[in-house]
Amino acid sequence: MGDNDEYDVIVIGGGPAGENIAQYAVQGSDRTAVMVEAELLGGECSYYACMPSKAMLRPLDVRSAAAHVGGLTGVPEVDVEGLLKRRDTWVSHYSDHGQVSWAEGAGLAVVRGRGRLAAERTVTVGGRTLTAREAVVIATGSVAVIPPTLADIAAWTSRDATGVRDVPDHLVIVGGGVVACEAARWMRGLGAQVTMLVRGQGLLASFEPFAGSLVLDALRADGVDVRLDVEVTDAHRTAAEDTGLGRIHGGPVRLTLASGVEIEASEVLVATGRRPATDDLGLETVGLTADDLAAGDSLPGWLHTVGDVNGEAPLTHWGKYQARIVGARIAARSSHGTQPTVPDFVPVPQVVFTDPQVASVGLTARQAKEAGRSFHTLDQPLKGATGAALLRDDLAGEVRLVVDDETDTLLGATFVGPEVADLVHSATVAIVGQVPLAVLRHAVPSYPTSSEIWLRLLEG
Repeated sequence: MGDNDEYDVIVIGGGPAGENIAQYAVQGSDRTAVMVEAELLGGECSYYACMPSKAMLRPLDVRSAAAHVGGLTGVPEVDVEGLLKRRDTWVSHYSDHGQVSWAEGAGLAVVRGRGRLAAERTVTVGGRTLTAREAVVIATGSVAVIPPTLADIAAWTSRDATGVRDVPDHLVIVGGGVVACEAARWMRGLGAQVTMLVRGQGLLASFEPFAGSLVLDALRADGVDVRLDVEVTDAHRTAAEDTGLGRIHGGPVRLTLASGVEIEASEVLVATGRRPATDDLGLETVGLTADDLAAGDSLPGWLHTVGDVNGEAPLTHWGKYQARIVGARIAARSSHGTQPTVPDFVPVPQVVFTDPQVASVGLTARQAKEAGRSFHTLDQPLKGATGAALLRDDLAGEVRLVVDDETDTLLGATFVGPEVADLVHSATVAIVGQVPLAVLRHAVPSYPTSSEIWLRLLEG
């Protein structure tokens, strides 16, 4: 390759969404695609989010299950060194050699560096210029939001929490969302004293209220100090320094709350959300702003976005879904083929790997009300399914279906309890397929499994 390279498709960002759209846009053809990546190919999910966090949480799931069923003696102890080694294995020791090998095997080129738009269908990477015959895709993901109050203490972000090397004696987590709740669990499992400072009046505010309530009870039972309706107004740390991924970033941190209460911690994890990574993309060179990336209909026909950068659900599977659709559209346009059809409503599923797990898809009751839908809910305790009750002797869990009154089809579903992650896909299929409840009653669940909860719900 020379200093000026031409491809059919240029993808800025080599995370899961970027990898997928590059593959779908050119597979089975002689078209060419290049991924431009400034960090590790494979992105946030592979090294700093989904994979490392779940690698550490799964052994804790097994330990928790053993602690809540009779017939066993003793509960497995957490092997801190072993848990971190398992994490390192799943992140390939922070090497993307395997990802690069996959890309090259799929016929995709990889260019290292930060990509920036320079003109229509033109991307610069350092001193190199790439041009696209068909399309440019922005798939740069998202970055952690650090509130101004916490900006000067070199606080941990989610990357440090998943990449933990130095387990803090006392970790304060600021936030009450998915990252905060999952991190509290594995950091507690690693032996840290954990305090959560939550501005709202509950955890997991975007889910059904009972989900946050059950997770709150479980975290407190595990020894996590969860403080609700609090706000950090000041933070100070002597010799704050970014000492490396997952290392303690300086001396003790002193936090002051709006109530005047002061808390001293070994480390602070800021889990207050993420924003699209739109800085220094050269959008102005093609007459665009960051806001335009969230409104896809305002983009020129040659420019596309997939994944967190467009402000939709910041979930790996959702970014990959977008990538498959947009990639197929680029391929169809290039080959004058048929454009893929998409249902009117495609719900977003999500699983929170707390204990109990939370699995949700579609609308909550509050969201359905805000959308002006006429609906009713069907609610059942998870222990109503014999198969679920067999999982734990002291099972705690709830399930809710949100049902459209006019069509008698599902608008949303939420499952809370042990191992409910695998229950949510059946609800996702029912929503996408617009299957009426009268038909769902004929989907016979196996006995004894957690899937029986569907029978209990539909009978209700």
